[in-house]
Amino acid sequence: MIDFELSPRIKATKNMVHMFADQAVRPVARQYDENEHEKPWDLLKMVQKVMGGGIAGALGSPEKKEKKEGEEPKEKKPKEANLAGAITVEEIFWGDAGIALAFPGPGLGGAAVQASGTPEQKEKFLARFFTDEPAWGAMAITEPEAGSDTANLKTSAVLDGDEWVLNGEKIFVTSGKSALEDSEGFVVVWATIDKKAGRAGIKPFIVEHGTSGMEITKIEDKMGIRCSDTVSISFMDCRIPKENILGSPEVVDKTKTEGFKKVMATFDATRPLVAAMAIGVGQAALDFLKEKLTEEGIELRYGINPHRMTSLERDVMQMEADLKAARLLTWRALWMLDNGLRNDLQSSMAKAKAGLAVTRITQKAVEVMGPLGYSRELLLEKWMRDSKINDIFEGTGQIQLLITARRLLGFSREQLK
Repeated sequence: MIDFELSPRIKATKNMVHMFADQAVRPVARQYDENEHEKPWDLLKMVQKVMGGGIAGALGSPEKKEKKEGEEPKEKKPKEANLAGAITVEEIFWGDAGIALAFPGPGLGGAAVQASGTPEQKEKFLARFFTDEPAWGAMAITEPEAGSDTANLKTSAVLDGDEWVLNGEKIFVTSGKSALEDSEGFVVVWATIDKKAGRAGIKPFIVEHGTSGMEITKIEDKMGIRCSDTVSISFMDCRIPKENILGSPEVVDKTKTEGFKKVMATFDATRPLVAAMAIGVGQAALDFLKEKLTEEGIELRYGINPHRMTSLERDVMQMEADLKAARLLTWRALWMLDNGLRNDLQSSMAKAKAGLAVTRITQKAVEVMGPLGYSRELLLEKWMRDSKINDIFEGTGQIQLLITARRLLGFSREQLK
């Protein structure tokens, strides 16, 4: 029997986070949308303190508690850490996407360390997210001439004695300023140690804040998620310790890409979280629209023949169906991750569906509300602007559909591009 019911623990967390999003995040959403490069420091520090490490604390500590001698074994709990984390993300993004993305936490950089770092690297770099001081992690992949085509990365890393020397430029780095200037964070930089080896030569490197030779060259002005900083970073003879590489520095066989694939597995965990972000924004728009319809005395007639429905009823029910489908795909991908199952296909499906669904839902909500929905009097137009990024970052919707097609049809990257 398939059970889609959330556990009591997750339900309690969901209700608590929703209350926080409603009372603390939503009221200041417009303020920090209009003042793009400001940070709600009081709110961020409160989140860090209450959650014991910001978002990182909400998702669980990396420290493993060992059973003490003579201690009775505790009742076995269901594996649901990633699912619980996604539902936390959904509720916070229901409050506001920009502010939620600005919350302190390990981010993609921390996820990469967690996925492929050594025990020593995890202890050194992840512990900073579980203190009273806000800290951020970031990841730098995209380059001016290499977006979705990671094989075309030009940023290089050359081993010089006990140090790696990085040279190149990265763009659209989410939370880059927060990680490198506003906190004692770090950024995981993807660079090639052997251009001729293609993907097999691409390795991730941990670059800490304050590292010489690294400079933030631009802070983006964006259409949405304006409270979250997005930056460009240049690396000019940037030297980092030899041990700051994630995974093996060897390129044993240029025809194999095991190391690259291991780091790419980071996205199997984070893409469902991006889907959860989208679902939160879509739920906010749908809740608001239905509330306004109720205020106007417009009743949605469920269970009647579709041919008897009004155009408005069909639109709203299609929005609800798309959101539920995206949520169930997301929950499936996270359940598989919690249970140690390969979920690369399911992660891409969830990300593709959620990004497309929330874009349509927010646009339709604005359309239904007419001129008022397009005005800045309501948050609807903001949610429409915020929603589109979920169909772009961490792999565009088109790329996710391409990955899905390859997996389902059994085609390789070379066979289906």
